[in-house]
Amino acid sequence: MALLEKTDVLTVGHDLIDNDHDDFISLLNELDTTDNASFPVLFQQLYEQTEQHFDRENQLMKQFSYPGEIEHKGEHQRVLGEFKQFKSRIDKGLIAFGRSFVKDRLPQWFGLHVTTMDSALVAHINKQPGG
Repeated sequence: MALLEKTDVLTVGHDLIDNDHDDFISLLNELDTTDNASFPVLFQQLYEQTEQHFDRENQLMKQFSYPGEIEHKGEHQRVLGEFKQFKSRIDKGLIAFGRSFVKDRLPQWFGLHVTTMDSALVAHINKQPGG
């Protein structure tokens, strides 16, 4: 069974964001089932994909003068910090720590982040001219 399923709940109605979220879900599910030898490389891919996605969201927040920009960007920085902490453990061969982060932390965080912060961002964008 997958850690996360692509469902309407995790769709915000903005193609760029939704496509990035689909990629995140796919990589997260792949990480859950991969062997220990492949785990570090896939974890790095998930980190890089997440970082690029956050950069795209940050650009949208700036472009559309999003009033929750500071809080949303702060959440992005916090999560990237967690990724870096777990990556340092994975790099030392402590794959179990990475697996715990992938299985126990990321799915819950992702669901909450999409349904609150990302949904609010897209609602704001949709109210703007050219949004």
